[in-house]
Amino acid sequence: MTVLSLIGYTLTGIGTALIGIAAVGLIRLPDAYNRANAVAKAAALGVVGILLGVLALSPTPFNGVMLVGGAIMQLLTTPFAAYALGRAAHRSGAPRAPSTHHDDLLDHHT
Repeated sequence: MTVLSLIGYTLTGIGTALIGIAAVGLIRLPDAYNRANAVAKAAALGVVGILLGVLALSPTPFNGVMLVGGAIMQLLTTPFAAYALGRAAHRSGAPRAPSTHHDDLLDHHT
């Protein structure tokens, strides 16, 4: 086993574990806002970890362009998608968890 394959397997394993942990969070977290946060973290970190791990396992120029491009696009679009999900949940009146004490958007429904 080469160092590059060890790095690749480690990155894909970490990425897979992050997505698995986020799936558990998706089931166990109390409200839509916390769930959206868990999924956003999995997409931003887990998917990028898997993409970089695949790049380490198969380092060709074509794979480099495609996988790094995919990772960059994932990192650029995921925060906006999570924001849009949270905003849509707030606009639809999704209930907050009892532990949430402050609502910055309470008076701003635009």
